[in-house]
Amino acid sequence: MLARIHSAAVLGVDAYIVSVETDLSNGLPSFATVGLPQGAVKEGRERVGAALVNAGFSYPPRRITVNLAPADVRKQGSAFDLPIAIGILVASNQIPAELVEGQLLLGELGLQGDLRPVRGALPIALAARAAGFKGVLLPAANVSEAAVVDGIEVRGAETLDSLVAHLTGAHPIEPTAIDLAALMNQRADELADFADVRGQAAAKRALEIAAAGGHNVLLLGPPGAGKTMLARRLPTILPALTLEEALETTKIQSVAGLLPAGRALSTIRPFRAPHHTISDAGLIGGGSWPRPGEVSLAHGGVLFLDELPEFRRNVLEVLRQPLEDGQVTLSRASTSLTFPARFILVGAMNPC
Repeated sequence: MLARIHSAAVLGVDAYIVSVETDLSNGLPSFATVGLPQGAVKEGRERVGAALVNAGFSYPPRRITVNLAPADVRKQGSAFDLPIAIGILVASNQIPAELVEGQLLLGELGLQGDLRPVRGALPIALAARAAGFKGVLLPAANVSEAAVVDGIEVRGAETLDSLVAHLTGAHPIEPTAIDLAALMNQRADELADFADVRGQAAAKRALEIAAAGGHNVLLLGPPGAGKTMLARRLPTILPALTLEEALETTKIQSVAGLLPAGRALSTIRPFRAPHHTISDAGLIGGGSWPRPGEVSLAHGGVLFLDELPEFRRNVLEVLRQPLEDGQVTLSRASTSLTFPARFILVGAMNPC
């Protein structure tokens, strides 16, 4: 029997819908995943099999073929574990197919059937809403992040069997609601405040002008003058993030795996201070499958380059495009991705 479950994958900082087709046929027991699966996707067959058995379900001893469509785009990550497991349950008639209609599923499975968080829950929820899905089912650890998207029901489960119990109606899970207005008014108490600075009137005046106009800054002074102290406090006098800016910042952090556990939305302007030994790929992003770099992680906030002359020339040269265009385009043989990178650049150096 054939089952079709809908999931999604992240490409750059955006997501696209993936159809997970599961077919059970006669033949020697086997498990094959097609559709350009990479790394953790291939290993998912071992997690899925153990999770189904340990969660109390039957693992059919048949030939299992899983197709991830579109088949010409590489799939990465562990988020396909849950849709594959549900696809096997539907294809083996353990749960009815109509229970998952209009739902988008994602999540990593542990060997005991527990659901573990994945990256990119926010962009996936946005893609699900744009595609017209009724709801998203995902691990409970990701539910607050995905629930900031209005217009779609988001439900989180701790285990595979609790999710199946929700689908069958035995123990329904209520959709999670997030108060966006309260989130946007939050402020991190641990942030260093610009008001703490005593003296340095000229430097503070310069940073206030830079914050008002979005200008880049070069701080020049002897060691101990307070250059780093001032730079770290610059984000606290920048205008508050709008909802659109907060969503874009959170998407980047979610894809990079830097969104703190339980954090629904990043409402504080980011501050990134990479070491001067960073490579050009670490600064603007890179890899065989490009990931966002420091310039994208600083999007909407401040990128601080301490000891500016110590950075290698090729590293500083790659800053030209993000500083001019507010974005960075990474081209590889298989794809070309564009990441947002609009930030205030603050450099600090000694006079000699």
